[in-house]
Amino acid sequence: MSESNVIESQRTPAFRSVRSAGWVAFLSCLLVVLWSQAASARSLPDFTDLVEENSDAVVNISTTTEPKGGPGVQGMPFSQDQIEQMPEFFKRFFGGPQSPFNGGQGNAEPRRSIGSGFIVSKDGYVLTNNHVVDGADKIIVRLSDRRELPAKVIGTDARSDIAVLKVDAKDLPVVDIGKSKDLKVGEWVFAIGSPFGFDHTVTAGIVSAVGRSLPTENYVPFIQTDVAINPGNSGGPLFNMDGEVVGINSQIYTRSGGFMGVSFSIPIDDAMNVFKQIREKGTVSRGWLGVLIQEVNRDLAESFGLKRPRGALIAEVMDGSPAAKAGLQSGDIVLAYNGEEIQFSSDLPPLVGRTAVGETAELTVLRGGDEKTIDVTIGQLPAEDSNQGSAAPGNSAGPSNAPLGLSVQPLPSGMADSLDIKGGVVVTGIGAGAALEAGIQPRDVITEIDRKPIRSVDDYTNVVKDLKKGKAVSARIIREGHPLYLVIKP
Repeated sequence: MSESNVIESQRTPAFRSVRSAGWVAFLSCLLVVLWSQAASARSLPDFTDLVEENSDAVVNISTTTEPKGGPGVQGMPFSQDQIEQMPEFFKRFFGGPQSPFNGGQGNAEPRRSIGSGFIVSKDGYVLTNNHVVDGADKIIVRLSDRRELPAKVIGTDARSDIAVLKVDAKDLPVVDIGKSKDLKVGEWVFAIGSPFGFDHTVTAGIVSAVGRSLPTENYVPFIQTDVAINPGNSGGPLFNMDGEVVGINSQIYTRSGGFMGVSFSIPIDDAMNVFKQIREKGTVSRGWLGVLIQEVNRDLAESFGLKRPRGALIAEVMDGSPAAKAGLQSGDIVLAYNGEEIQFSSDLPPLVGRTAVGETAELTVLRGGDEKTIDVTIGQLPAEDSNQGSAAPGNSAGPSNAPLGLSVQPLPSGMADSLDIKGGVVVTGIGAGAALEAGIQPRDVITEIDRKPIRSVDDYTNVVKDLKKGKAVSARIIREGHPLYLVIKP
C-alpha cells in the first residue's frame, strides 16, 4: 500500500465520524426549531370553543329612521367623495342622526343603519351603543337563530354611549359579565359583531391600554385594543379569554374611515352600572365635584413643588358646588381620590362619576407645598354639565420690557362682574420675555402669580418684583371666561 493510501485509510474513519457528528448537530437544531415553532403555536389562543359558547347571545341590530323633512340628499353639506377624503378623529360607526354616512336627516328615503349588541338577561334586555339607536323610529334585533324581534328603547345615556333595549322573548341565551377593572395590558381579547352587516364576525387582538380618556367623553375610561373594529361592530361585546364580556365596542381612531389598529371599548363595569340605573330608575345619575381641572406638566409640577408631574390641578371651583362647600380652592392639586392615586387629570372624572350621590369622598390635595386631606360630599352631576373636565388650553404697570415683558391695567368693574371675580389685571401689551414664552396673551386676566392673589396693579407690581430669576412660578389667568394655569420663568 502506498503512503498516500495509508494516510487516506487512516483519515477516513475520523472524517466519517466528524461528518456524522455534523448531521447529528444539524438534525438536533432542526428538531429544536420545529419544537419551538410547535410550542409557539400551542401558546397562541384558540377561540373556537369561546366563540361557539357566546355567539348565540350576540345580536345584530338594524334601525330605520323616517325622514324628518328637508331638502333631501341635495341638502348634504359635502359630497361623498369629499367626506371620504376628510381626515377624521374618533368617527363613530354609523354615527348619530347627523352622520353624513347615513344620508343625513334630510334624506327623502328612510335612513337605515346596522350595529351590534348582546343579551344580558333571559327575559330580553339587550345592551348596545346609544349612537346605534339614537333617533331611530324602528329597531329590529336579529338573533343567531334568525328570529327578528322588534325592540323597545328602555333608556339611554349619551355620556357613556349606552342604550338599553328590550325584546319580548323568554329563555334567551345570555353572556357572562366579567370585570373590566381586572384587565391587563397585553392580554388577549376578541370581539363578535356585524361589521358591514356580516353577522357574527369574530376578530381578535390584545388590550393596548386601559383608562384612556378621549376628547368626546370625560367620564368613560376607555379600553384601547387592536381588535379589528369596523362600521357595524358598534355596540358589540368585547370578550376576555374566560368568555366574559369586559367591554362594549364603541369607537375607532381612523383617517381612512376603516380600521387602523386603534379601537376603543366602554368598560363593562361602567356599562353595567348604567344598565342597573336605567333598569331600576329609568335615568342615570353621576357623582359631581364641581371643579375645572387641567393637566400638571413638568413646569407646573416644578412651580408647585412636586418632584414629578402628577395629579389634577384645580383651575376653578364652581360656586355652590360640593368642592366649594368642602373648601377646595383653585390651585389645589388633587393627588388621590379615596386612596387611589391620580396620575393624570383624566383619572379624576371617572372616579368622581362612579361615586354615589351623597357619598363622602376623601381627597388628598397639595396646597402651598403641603398635603391635606379634605372630605367632600359628592353631589349629582347636572344634566348639561360640562365643567368637570379639562380647562381651556394659553394705571399701567410698566412697559413691555418689565420683568415679565408685560403691560397691564386694572380690571374694569364691568369685566370683573361678567367674569364673577373680585379683581385682577388685564394684559394690554406683551413683548419679548418670560410671559410671552409662557403663552400669556393680550386681554388675558391675571388673578394669581406664585400662589399670591393679584387684585390690582399694585399687587401685580409687588409680586413680580420679588420673583427670583430662573425659578418657575405658576400664574393663573382667565382667557375667554376659562381659567388656566401657566408657568412663568422670569
